[in-house]
Amino acid sequence: MKKHLLMFALLLLATFSVSAGNNEIEKMLKKIGAVTSYELLEKSDTTRTYYLLRFQQNLDPKNEAEGTFEQRVMLGHRGFDRPTVIVTEGYGGDYAFKNKRFGVEELAYVLNANILFVEYRYFLESRPNPCNWDYLTIENSMYDYHKIVTTFKEFYKGKWASTGISKGGSTSMFYRAYFPDDVDVSVPYVAPLSRSLEDGRHESFLEQASSKSDRDAIRDFQFALLERKEALMPMFDKYCLDKGYTFYVPTSVIYDLCVLEFQFSFWQWGNPVTEIPAAESDKAIFDYMIKCCEPSYFAVQNNLESFSVQAVKDFGYYGYNVEPFKKYINETDIDGYYKKVMLPAEWSNVEFDDYNYRFVTDFYTENDPKMIFVYGEWDPWTATGVTWLRDRNKKNIKIYIEPNGSHKARISTMPKEVRKEILDTLQEWMQYR
Repeated sequence: MKKHLLMFALLLLATFSVSAGNNEIEKMLKKIGAVTSYELLEKSDTTRTYYLLRFQQNLDPKNEAEGTFEQRVMLGHRGFDRPTVIVTEGYGGDYAFKNKRFGVEELAYVLNANILFVEYRYFLESRPNPCNWDYLTIENSMYDYHKIVTTFKEFYKGKWASTGISKGGSTSMFYRAYFPDDVDVSVPYVAPLSRSLEDGRHESFLEQASSKSDRDAIRDFQFALLERKEALMPMFDKYCLDKGYTFYVPTSVIYDLCVLEFQFSFWQWGNPVTEIPAAESDKAIFDYMIKCCEPSYFAVQNNLESFSVQAVKDFGYYGYNVEPFKKYINETDIDGYYKKVMLPAEWSNVEFDDYNYRFVTDFYTENDPKMIFVYGEWDPWTATGVTWLRDRNKKNIKIYIEPNGSHKARISTMPKEVRKEILDTLQEWMQYR
């Protein structure tokens, strides 16, 4: 009986402690005028208390009269005495908001830190209504993070870090350039910095990836797909019809784009060359192409409109090397493919603005903030990374490239001695223990 009473008392104490902690968090949230609503989230990570927030932002940070929108933010509270990590998601954030088992981002885990996970403006539930694309710019987006960080810094007094993966990594990189004093440390993962809509550096990078035998195996597979296009097109058309995909260009062009995309996608995700099937069965090579580059990527239904708009305007993207396949592919169909395939015709005359590329490049050439960049050796996005900074004798900017790594490169995937070096540097900079 005494044992049961003790257990009941401990349960009440734990419940009271959580409730008291929640009260303190909610007191903070009520004080923040920009937080228009909040709700407690249930997560499997019990080391933090999670809240979904709606945070009011200006469409035009330099002109409040242009109106506002609500940005979706997740707070993972670890303690007011802990460091804080802002996760600059480059896309929508459903996987974090709606998945109970959402894992703590690597940097927040390492630092045992609070988390502010921010959905990018114009994505999913952070999309203004009505949607005026004029305000979707990299510079405007950086003001979103600036407002959130400066707001929460009033309550979280410890050190701050920013991090993100892929486009989110680029966002973390951009944010540090636009507002260099907002955070103490930045850790962008696999972050490109593109100079145009079809940057041009990816094609030559892929012609040098890994070994010649690996590159030849990929090229041979692409040739097999093109040589058997007539036989495979009925399978391709049926697949797209069954999935309900529609496109802005004929499916024959989409097929060619999938073949070209195969090389990029294969290296991006670090697929083993030994998986590539022998060109003996139409079904085997068709199924593997679909596995590596599903045509939904090019479909109207891909839910990538916000990204495509930004890619065309100021984020940039990549092109394809058609030269080896000129016998099979009409170059005119592929030339300027992104605008033709990913967006309606009204975007065809939009010119890419390289201001962000020049601004960020100049910033990192002239400055040396505390930053750790993580890249994968054979990830095509590394072609447009800031790896050139390794030659600039920077004291604080550190570039780490995972040997044979892909877009999945992280601190945890680095060789043991490199991982220790990174963690020691973070400890020195963030003093998180």
